Amino acid sequence: MIEQKYDVIVVGGGPAGLSAAIRAVETGLKTLLLENREMLGGIPLQCVHTGFGIHCFKEDLTGGEFITRLIDRAAEIGLENMVKTHVLRVQVDSASEKTVYAASPRGLLKTKAKAMIYAVGARERHQYEVGLTGDRPDGVYTAGEAQALMDIYGVLPGRRIVILGSGDVGLIMARRLALEKAEVKAVVEVLPYPGGLTRNIVQCLNDFNIPLYLGHMVREVRGSGRVEKVIVARVDGDMKPVEGSEFELECDTLIVSAGLKPDVDILEKMGVEIDPATRGPVVNEFYETSLPLVFAVGNALVVNDLVDYGVEQGEAAANYASKLLEYYATQRLKWRRVDRGRNVRFMVPQLVSGAMDVLFYGRVQHPEDNVRLLIRETGFEKRFSKVKPAEMIRIRIPAEELVKAKGERLTFEVVG
Repeated sequence: MIEQKYDVIVVGGGPAGLSAAIRAVETGLKTLLLENREMLGGIPLQCVHTGFGIHCFKEDLTGGEFITRLIDRAAEIGLENMVKTHVLRVQVDSASEKTVYAASPRGLLKTKAKAMIYAVGARERHQYEVGLTGDRPDGVYTAGEAQALMDIYGVLPGRRIVILGSGDVGLIMARRLALEKAEVKAVVEVLPYPGGLTRNIVQCLNDFNIPLYLGHMVREVRGSGRVEKVIVARVDGDMKPVEGSEFELECDTLIVSAGLKPDVDILEKMGVEIDPATRGPVVNEFYETSLPLVFAVGNALVVNDLVDYGVEQGEAAANYASKLLEYYATQRLKWRRVDRGRNVRFMVPQLVSGAMDVLFYGRVQHPEDNVRLLIRETGFEKRFSKVKPAEMIRIRIPAEELVKAKGERLTFEVVG
């Protein structure tokens, strides 16, 4: 067994993990990055479209261009990393000591660290999580699987495509397939509004005349050997199929773009508190989970709109880890819990002290126009002309506003 000691272990080598590890090294911490894939980089490696780096590099880059900059920076500073390394479990020995057990090409790895930054990303919801019924033929893929087939392996997943779900990855795949001359028959969305960003609706569907069926569901998949068609039905206000509204779409491929869920298996086994609203960990303003010096960032914390937000969170967590290792400040702080009020789906972080300005990330439950984001206990508000579930609210709130609350709660709500 290989035994090593570090100040910080970062689990996950995608954008959030790479940025966290780079910043940790830059602050002087002895850092190890563990990644289970064959190379660093994560999902951007399979993204040939632009939309990356707008905030952190002030350029509109493809996924490959974006992640190459982080990989090059990691090599430049000599970041120690291990790929093809699977974390088996993490043991919390004390507030300032964690033991990470992992299987690596070099054998079983046992590493001790004072702090851990968890950045393993999210996983896609698959067909069995969205109630698909019917036959079980070939030709059903998640959006990420289809994207990898095309942009890493050069394989077109099908010729006549239906996409279930209007999330951003599914929308981008609709455009990608259309560019490869596949026939994208439709995008089917169960909600009455799109799940992806407005720009992706325009650029990926409208520009290619791809139909979008809102308030509809794929009720059945039919096919012998390969997908032959799907049965689509309109849904009512309770998301139940309306009898008699069914129609068929002939296709050879169904791509499921039903959203992402933070991958928190390891954190759950460690006993970290999970927020049912985000399905990721509850964190304080340092991105620290309910376990001391265990941080969570990127899509493992909350599914972000932009990869830049994951980078932002990774860098911040590394900065806070550096400071908290010098002096464990959270022992002296009194935490206020963030509650969700009207039309707020989630707000992260879920715990704040009022000792510092806090950058919040949140989403609404349904679209609204001309509203205010309000903190009920303090009277703080910010106006928005539009809010949509697909578009993350990102807002920095000054410490002086957070300390105005007299009690132990801060309730965020969206009001007219």
